[in-house]
Amino acid sequence: DLAVTAVVAGISFASTVFPVADAPEGLAALGRLLPWGLLLMVLAVAPLLWLSTFPVPVAVVSVLATTAYYPLGYPDNLVIVAGAAALFNVVSLGYRRTGWLLGLAQYLIIHVVETVHFGAPRLGYALGMLAWVLVVLVGGEGIRKHREYRDMARRHSEEAERTREEEARRRASEERLKLAREVHDVIAHHISLINVQAGSALYLIDSQPERAAEALAAIKQASQETLRQLRAILGVLRAVDEEAPRSPAPGLDRLEELAAGVRASGIGVRLEVVGTPRQLGAGVDAAAYRIVQEALTNVVRHSGAGTVTVSVGYAPDGVSVRVSDDGRGCADGFAPGNGIAGMRDRAEALGGELTAAPAPGGGFAVRAWLPD
Repeated sequence: DLAVTAVVAGISFASTVFPVADAPEGLAALGRLLPWGLLLMVLAVAPLLWLSTFPVPVAVVSVLATTAYYPLGYPDNLVIVAGAAALFNVVSLGYRRTGWLLGLAQYLIIHVVETVHFGAPRLGYALGMLAWVLVVLVGGEGIRKHREYRDMARRHSEEAERTREEEARRRASEERLKLAREVHDVIAHHISLINVQAGSALYLIDSQPERAAEALAAIKQASQETLRQLRAILGVLRAVDEEAPRSPAPGLDRLEELAAGVRASGIGVRLEVVGTPRQLGAGVDAAAYRIVQEALTNVVRHSGAGTVTVSVGYAPDGVSVRVSDDGRGCADGFAPGNGIAGMRDRAEALGGELTAAPAPGGGFAVRAWLPD
């Protein structure tokens, strides 16, 4: 504000005082400026010191002082620059109505006074004055538009940055949930089998060592499979810039392996296939396998069942799986745990659905439909 005031003051005083002092009448002409002419010049220029703080009051005072200066017959030079600076500032800051009203009012007043003074309108002077006012106001509008565009671009940039951060957090959360689900499915299933087989081995080791040996062999196989799948998961996690090494994800073609592990724990498993088996999408195939795996894990851990039936139904538009047992079902007040929630998440992520509830005839049943 100080720099603007200094420049405008220099232009106004230099363009008015010096030419008057050099006029033929010299000091007599300069004396006509005193005291009111110089006072109006000061009133027009001095408020510019608060140009940014009080833009509207500054514009009103400066324009009024400038407008009052001309009808009094003082030397007509560049005193109007002070009012122009105030008008330009007020419009550029967004006070459009105030700026345009002040600018047009100033033009009309000065034009009317000039017409009365000379007895007829001076067309050249009127057009020049109008052009001056319009240049100032339109210039202020241009700066205002530029500021609005700059602010809008900054807001869009900030919004885009927030969106990117939110998307990154969402994807990280989804990856954590996916990883937790994978680890749960791998660990829970095989550790449950190992736990059951270890209990059987301890119970049979003295009386039936052959069956205890079978249980220990099943433990070895389950632990090897657990390690293999954990290595596959860790391999994906370790890959950063290079393509992750990926072994084929387990699918429904490995159901017999799952069934063998459960049978080794003493539970009978019956596999049923309805429809014509076909190649499923990789995501659907893996999800169906994991759902069956988790359902069998729950049978081993919680059901006390003697037999479990796994049914896979192939359809042109998807695949259904059903895992039902003849166990004790569940007590009243049943609340699904993380395993069931994970199975449901897998199904819904593919646009499918899953239900898990006690079966009407006893036992427990998990049913899922996965579109493909």
